[in-house]
Amino acid sequence: MDGRVTTEDTAICSAKGCRLPAVWVLAWNNPKLHTPDRRKTWLACDDHREHLSNFLDLRGFLKDVVTLEDWHRSAADG
Repeated sequence: MDGRVTTEDTAICSAKGCRLPAVWVLAWNNPKLHTPDRRKTWLACDDHREHLSNFLDLRGFLKDVVTLEDWHRSAADG
């Protein structure tokens, strides 16, 4: 995952200057650079989820928005 992590392994929001814990995973890819199945990720707190989602969606990059809990569960399932 591309999101930032503190020394306590707490996922932190990817918004510039934000230090709040992440709650959301925004999965995206740039079709000019990545294969269709590749997923990059940004992490978002509740306050920045809409802003970061809109930024990616306007560029046609946003693929999925899920809770961090669901993202970890999906990764554990394989």
